[in-house]
Amino acid sequence: MLTTIEKLIFILLVAFFVGFLALRGFWGIYKIVRQGRPAPALKNIPQRMLAAVVQVGLQQTIFRSRPWLSVFHAFIFFGFSYYFLVNVTDLLEGFAPGFELVYGGRALAAAPTGLVNLFNLVADILSVLTLLGMIVFLVRRFISRDQRLRFNEGVLLNPRVQAGGVARDSLIVGGFILLHVGSRFLGQALRLAEHGAPDPFMPFASLTANLFGGLSPAALDAGIHTTWWLAIGLIVLFFPYFVVSKHIHLMVAPINLGLAKQNPRGQLDDASPPGSDIQPGAANLLDLAWPRLLDAYACIMCNRCNDVCPAHSLGSVLSPAAVEVNKRYLINQNFAALAGGSAPPLSLIEHVISPQAVWSCTTCYACVRVCPVGNEPMADIVDIRRSLLIQGDGLDSGVQTALESLSKNGNWFGQGKRARPKWSKALDIEIKDAGKEAVDYLWFVGDTASFDSRVTPLTQAFARILHHAGVDFGILGQAESNAGNDVRRMGEEGLFEQLMENNLKAFSASTFERIVTTDPHSLNTLRNEYRWNGNRRQVIHYSSLLLQLFESGRLQVTQPLSAYVATYHDPCYLGRYNGEYQAVRKLLQHLGVALHEMPRNCENSFCCGGGGHIWMGETPPGERPAENRIREAVTTLTAHAGEGKQENWLFVVSCPKDLIMFSDAVKTTANDGAIQVIDLIQLVEQATGLDKA
Repeated sequence: MLTTIEKLIFILLVAFFVGFLALRGFWGIYKIVRQGRPAPALKNIPQRMLAAVVQVGLQQTIFRSRPWLSVFHAFIFFGFSYYFLVNVTDLLEGFAPGFELVYGGRALAAAPTGLVNLFNLVADILSVLTLLGMIVFLVRRFISRDQRLRFNEGVLLNPRVQAGGVARDSLIVGGFILLHVGSRFLGQALRLAEHGAPDPFMPFASLTANLFGGLSPAALDAGIHTTWWLAIGLIVLFFPYFVVSKHIHLMVAPINLGLAKQNPRGQLDDASPPGSDIQPGAANLLDLAWPRLLDAYACIMCNRCNDVCPAHSLGSVLSPAAVEVNKRYLINQNFAALAGGSAPPLSLIEHVISPQAVWSCTTCYACVRVCPVGNEPMADIVDIRRSLLIQGDGLDSGVQTALESLSKNGNWFGQGKRARPKWSKALDIEIKDAGKEAVDYLWFVGDTASFDSRVTPLTQAFARILHHAGVDFGILGQAESNAGNDVRRMGEEGLFEQLMENNLKAFSASTFERIVTTDPHSLNTLRNEYRWNGNRRQVIHYSSLLLQLFESGRLQVTQPLSAYVATYHDPCYLGRYNGEYQAVRKLLQHLGVALHEMPRNCENSFCCGGGGHIWMGETPPGERPAENRIREAVTTLTAHAGEGKQENWLFVVSCPKDLIMFSDAVKTTANDGAIQVIDLIQLVEQATGLDKA
């Protein structure tokens, strides 16, 4: 189809725009990413890359949120992916005389007509769906102006982002896709008009061909050449921009997913590579581990992470999306210097995220879970916290006080170590000291359950339940220290190591088979982050143990709780981090409680705002995450149970921090007469009649 001159021009364009400019850009990205700090070694890379390709190919990660928009994204993805084959055939049609797949392959005598018909049918349908999907996204951004694409006031943004850089990038990419796919689609319609007959396997192109029925053969031929150049030539011209645009996620996303960390969700990467003298934390861009630099190019800039971030969704200056977007723009602005190894230190606090935003993160993992391309902005934030703590900059006064108490006393309540088992003195049962007697279950109680007067009654109740069920259990008493989960996520790696060593020493001096804890935060770090040195023990949440006791008959329901109507809050560290959702729900069913799920449940659960964030001395004005959650619960129960008998409405929790956060939120939202915050332990105590014993 192409003339000799056209073929020569095309080859020269490919050599310059793709062979020189684009490849130089890809090589630059590779050199920049390689400068990041080492990350944990990866295993089974071929298998993981194959799994990532399948994930992306089936759009599995996209459908974690925004289902309807995900459908339109899938249209674009499947269409654009199929267009790889389409573009190959178009190149052949342009360069190989007599090669044409239009109209059932009749212009190519040896073509397998059935296969050609199928190819053309899929191409025709996907062309229309791709155009539809792209139009929807452009309308969403530029006409309806979806607020989810915006950032809160006060969020640190790169000046080019503030000037509309992301929107401009979206317009360029969207315009390219519309022109590329639209031109190819019109070219097929012109070919059909030239043939003078419709093709039943190209229904949409055949319909469009009716518009060109009156054109002369010369005009049709000119149109075919023009649309070919617009469709294929645009790809060549777009390639250098592709390297710096958001569209590069199409290539980087499966790589990022395939090379994602392989350690458990609940295990942070080491602050610095083992055996190295690299200072922990990240003060500058290249202090980040190399996967975090790759994240910047995988980012699709969709802001899904902002949707689920408890801080951003309630007006905070924290934006996990801005972390990735700012990194990308910072790299692009300093691309040549970074690729050449001559860039000056690029401060993350100055260019990527503000100190206030750094300390606003609750490390709930929601942003990481929802990201369709496997980005981990939370990991960046923890690394920046590590650096800030070393520098002594921007630390909240409440956090400072808590860390000092943890270092001195092993707890954040400022209590002496001898006060830790004080809650057990009021019991009429004896609790074994696991450091002196062998036990089956070592109960790791945790700080909040040991010291907070709002929680210690539940701690005592759980001890009575275990005693009633005949469980052989004990505690460490004053030998127990804070597990260190929240300490580590606040960036205090050295203190975490100290607390871990204290507890491991206490474990070594005790004889037990497994660990049970009433604190999901302790569960997470004990299970995922402690170095057990070959002596690893099973660590379970108390809900799993209680369920086992009921199923084995060691606990019996004597007073069914059928009068209660409840909703349940999944704790971040039990649910998202450790994947445990069913034990509590099965228990509630066993107890007779009518459970109604909130819209945000299981992996989509909305963080209470606690964690290490509970230590903050100053909290920003506005609605707090726990208050938002209580309102969601009241709305849910109102929809399911009506307005009556609100004294029987329950907000069930299975974490001591949740009990505190939500009990306060019930009061501050004026819902203390509408819903009762209650721990699972209290319900078990009632159902077994032990509350009256």
